[in-house]
Amino acid sequence: MRYLVLSDVHANLEALNAVLEAAAGEWDRALVLGDLVGYGADPNAVIDRVRELPIAAMVRGNHDKVAAGLAPTDSFNHVARQAIEWTAAALTPANLQWLAALPQGPMAIDAATEICHGAPWDEDAYLFDERDVERSGSAQDRALCLFGHTHVPSIFRLAPVVEAMLPVRGERCRVPIEPGGRYLVNCGAVGQPRDSDPRAAFGLLDSATRVLTIVRTPYEVAAAQTKILDAGLPGVLAQRLALGR
Repeated sequence: MRYLVLSDVHANLEALNAVLEAAAGEWDRALVLGDLVGYGADPNAVIDRVRELPIAAMVRGNHDKVAAGLAPTDSFNHVARQAIEWTAAALTPANLQWLAALPQGPMAIDAATEICHGAPWDEDAYLFDERDVERSGSAQDRALCLFGHTHVPSIFRLAPVVEAMLPVRGERCRVPIEPGGRYLVNCGAVGQPRDSDPRAAFGLLDSATRVLTIVRTPYEVAAAQTKILDAGLPGVLAQRLALGR
């Protein structure tokens, strides 16, 4: 099976459409790692687009939970709180109900792969470095765990010791999943990258060859920025798209 790996779309329809166009013909079913909404100006359109895809598995993200009223905004900064309150008001009742029903990770895909939003042991935890990953290793049930949440493409090999295989650079980064190895991999954010590269990021996983490819593709940043400003969302959310921060 060939999987398209999507995470952290954050209501950025332009980025999502660019990813689907760039990945055309290279995947059969999608793995969605959460945070479809928040920050961007197209929450309904993004949900509608994702719901049209052939989905193999999907888990919720923290912004999905808060938008659906399943968690408070306490952990959000001022800008994120403004954006998620706008999002909750903008979502249709049907899409709010759909978001609320998204399952919590981790979720098994097959005998070798699982997905989560933050970490295998806590869907809201951030995995930025080796110390974070060392805490999660015992909670990972399969050789490959795909995660999101940080918006930064990252490859961690867990055995024999935790090793960060960084940085992830270029249009395509090929990651062979070696027999006997254990990996935690973040393919980056579709809609709001934070590694100083504004291009949308996604993954392509071939379960037969056990090769994961992290891909970057440009999208119409200016169009997404204009929508954010026209919606009255905080201007910093538009500015950061061009910076990849």
